Amino acid sequence: MVTHVPAEAHGDERGALLAFVEAQRGGLRRAVLGLSDEEAARTPSASELSVSGLLKHVAECELNWLRLAQQKPNERARTEKDWADGFRLTENESVAGILAFWDGVAHETDEFIRSVGSLDDTFPLPEAPWFPKGGVSMRWLLLHLIEEIARHAGHADIIRESLDGATAFELVARAQAG
Repeated sequence: MVTHVPAEAHGDERGALLAFVEAQRGGLRRAVLGLSDEEAARTPSASELSVSGLLKHVAECELNWLRLAQQKPNERARTEKDWADGFRLTENESVAGILAFWDGVAHETDEFIRSVGSLDDTFPLPEAPWFPKGGVSMRWLLLHLIEEIARHAGHADIIRESLDGATAFELVARAQAG
């Protein structure tokens, strides 16, 4: 798992932005290292957030943005009725399953971004108070994914440290050790 993005490693803007997205994905993935599903589902703060819930939310969020960019329906779209289920594992779900799902979404996102003609290519967004008006570019999409994943990776760091004292630096070392 990437912990930082070397300036020279990815050549062009597209590669660099994808590398930053992957670095943030790695930060969130590391937060579950060594945790059981039960531990990852705990909510040790005043918030209702858990590490596993954050993983699921970010994976589904990335899928949602990918489907918007592809202009395809999102097969895992949430409604007001099941919105909260996007932040917790439900029956038959596991951390391993969510990580596998997210790996598939990440691969599809990377392939899609590599296939578009230009990062300036745009796609329309539905009208909603939480979306920018009109369309956004592929560049905007990548910057937003970096922002979204990084925000929740920070939440996951705090939750993980509250669970068992493991800090991000310790988890990086653990991940690098194998």
